[in-house]
Amino acid sequence: MSSSTAANQVRASHILIKHQGSRRKASWKDPEGRVISNTTRDTAVSQLKAFRDDIVLGKAKFDEVASRYSDCSSAKRGGDLGPFGRGQMQKPFEDATFNLKVGEISDIVDTDSGVHIIMRTG
Repeated sequence: MSSSTAANQVRASHILIKHQGSRRKASWKDPEGRVISNTTRDTAVSQLKAFRDDIVLGKAKFDEVASRYSDCSSAKRGGDLGPFGRGQMQKPFEDATFNLKVGEISDIVDTDSGVHIIMRTG
């Protein structure tokens, strides 16, 4: 990547937990949406906060938690979304990612997809 491209792009991994308010109530691990339809936003946030705490404390690895628990299909890549630029992700997700330093993990980020924690990787 050239330096001008690098300045306009980030790379990130994330863990998505969908809930009743998510725009699409199905995922690779819940194709019928039965669990998602019964998950409140508060429950999803609590789950993510526990995952974040375990990761920050070194009790769990981000990619392993993503692979097992994320509702996003990126779970099969440990949550890795690859590089992306402005305008390619939902605005709250984009803003949070661009505001992180490489290696940093976000607090809870709300989007139409659900709630996320994001780790900037590049």
